[in-house]
Amino acid sequence: MMPSVQGDEGDYGQMRYTLAETDHGQAWGACAEAEGLFGDALHGTYELFGWVDEGAAVSGWVGSRVWLVPEDETHEPWLLEDTESVGRLRAGSLVLTGTDDDEGPPEGHAGPVRVHDGCRWLGSCRAFTRILPPPPVSSSLVLRGLAQSDQLRMALKKGTRRTLDLEEAVLEIRDDQGEPLTDRLLWARVTGWRPSSYGTDLIDLALDGELFTPVPDYARPVWERWLVGRPGTPAAWAGLDTRLREAWLDLLRERACRRAHTDRPAGHAYELDGRHIIDEPGLYLALGEAVNGPGGYFGSCLAALDDCLRGTFGYTAPATLLWRDAETARVHLSERLASDGQPYNLFTEILGVLAKGGMSVTLA
Repeated sequence: MMPSVQGDEGDYGQMRYTLAETDHGQAWGACAEAEGLFGDALHGTYELFGWVDEGAAVSGWVGSRVWLVPEDETHEPWLLEDTESVGRLRAGSLVLTGTDDDEGPPEGHAGPVRVHDGCRWLGSCRAFTRILPPPPVSSSLVLRGLAQSDQLRMALKKGTRRTLDLEEAVLEIRDDQGEPLTDRLLWARVTGWRPSSYGTDLIDLALDGELFTPVPDYARPVWERWLVGRPGTPAAWAGLDTRLREAWLDLLRERACRRAHTDRPAGHAYELDGRHIIDEPGLYLALGEAVNGPGGYFGSCLAALDDCLRGTFGYTAPATLLWRDAETARVHLSERLASDGQPYNLFTEILGVLAKGGMSVTLA
């Protein structure tokens, strides 16, 4: 008989992954390995015609947030996230690929746009077109060594199309210490199952991969580090490039939202190590560690920082912050571009949000 999973945290043992319903939180099963968790996400691809660089040539990974700003001011800018330049299909054009913003390009607009990455203008084009991506390669998310719940066992025993569609579910993920790390929402449709080599009472359960958005492959080293557990030393992220710092910050935010925090009393004195703040994710990673220690979280954008300053994320106003090596951040964060291309000073904005939240900052 297969072991049951009742949904009690203590029943999971060393199981890292738990597949659960979203409606009632009832667990379908738990396992130690998930094959297909990492992969290439489906990206939107644009060819920009008549491309003119505004500085260094655009190649490789371009940025986590790249804005396309129509020269026609009646249209709003739109966003490509995790953007890469994949070369040129023809002379005078540039091809960019990234995760499309929910808004997408303005309906019917294909005219001149100017492109920036939030730090600098990259270039402009006279027209663009969206290239349809190739059909996704069929794959599966396979939960290996899954201990089934009685509910899942009954569904598999019936084996009908209706019972094998588990509908909306969440894959909850824990680290090696058993602490909640993050989760992934998916539509769980069973495509197959078989006895598992992990144990006679376990199965390997395959779910339709087309209904699951994988974690980007490039983020795998960050995930592998966090699956071990929270870092015990500060600035474990310092050697990462901006793309991987973004992945680190994403996991940090998701982990923090699943945990309760004990607020320090008012009047606490914090100290921020500013040596590694050479980009925006580095700013929030260093600030999170200043307030909540190694692997700590305290905002991932201006709005999130404002929320954290209101309490429940380890901080109670008023307090003081000694910002060491502040000049590093001033040099790298002062010149920024808003979505529409208007310049602003992120370093000044951060100081303003902190002051508004009752944190008195001393720059050193």
